[in-house]
Amino acid sequence: MPSKLLGRQNRALWFWIFVGPFVLGLTLFTYVPLAWSAYLSFFDAHNTVTPARFVGLDNYMAMLRDDAFTGSLVTFLVFTAFIVPATYVLSLSLALMVNRLPRAQAFFRSVFFLPVACSYVVAALIWKMSIFNGVRFGLANTVLGWFGADQIAWLSTTDPPWYWLVIVTVRLWLQAGFYMVLFLAGLQRVSPRLYEAAAVDGARPGWQVFRHITFPQLRATSVAVVLLLVINAFQAFDEFYNLLADSRGYPPYARPPLVYLYYTALGQGQNLGLGSAGAVILALIIAVVTVVQARWFGLGRKED
Repeated sequence: MPSKLLGRQNRALWFWIFVGPFVLGLTLFTYVPLAWSAYLSFFDAHNTVTPARFVGLDNYMAMLRDDAFTGSLVTFLVFTAFIVPATYVLSLSLALMVNRLPRAQAFFRSVFFLPVACSYVVAALIWKMSIFNGVRFGLANTVLGWFGADQIAWLSTTDPPWYWLVIVTVRLWLQAGFYMVLFLAGLQRVSPRLYEAAAVDGARPGWQVFRHITFPQLRATSVAVVLLLVINAFQAFDEFYNLLADSRGYPPYARPPLVYLYYTALGQGQNLGLGSAGAVILALIIAVVTVVQARWFGLGRKED
């Protein structure tokens, strides 16, 4: 009996028994909505997900001519310029420090990774209500008060734009631990013989070894980290919305693409056809940027 269950046909059957529910769920809740959104983008669809009138590329042209949508792409570029290098440097620094610990590596790895399990919504509310609250009870303003500085309305001050400090730090706290683990995996793949050979050649421990041995060996990991960081920056929504939105709505500044599309598709107008066109444009931009980055960094190229 056990041999019959392990036959070639039965192996395929068991494969689909285990994988089938996942494939079905992925198809129903991911691929079908994506295909329907792309289809809906060619129609006039107000307050409904049912296509009403075929408009061709009008929705796409309207989105590309919309200053609010193009402005949201500028917001993404600013956010990316802040969060990508900051997360890269911090996660790599944490990985280097944890990797050099003689003991308790598992403890510190878990401590730094723990924020990854926190909800973006919860973290944004903690940053908004407790740390960067615009009144004197907020932690940041309390610390400023110790030095005699004036209170700052962190999320509503646009000159200078202090809200970027709040947005970037909450995302940095949430995701640095994840990329630290990726760098740790890359560091553990570096052969100790390379460091021994460098020591024999007279290389000084520290910056010289890191520059000529460690960092080049982390090339593949660095490429993957940068790609993931840029893609995640495109998908930013929770921290922006929960930090800046209030009962009056969302302010006109610091509006990333997903927040703009949210208000376009589900706001007062509920123009789902226009929102779907914007979503398709955003998806195409993400795909193009990812491919260009992969080609530029040589992702998948054989190491010399």
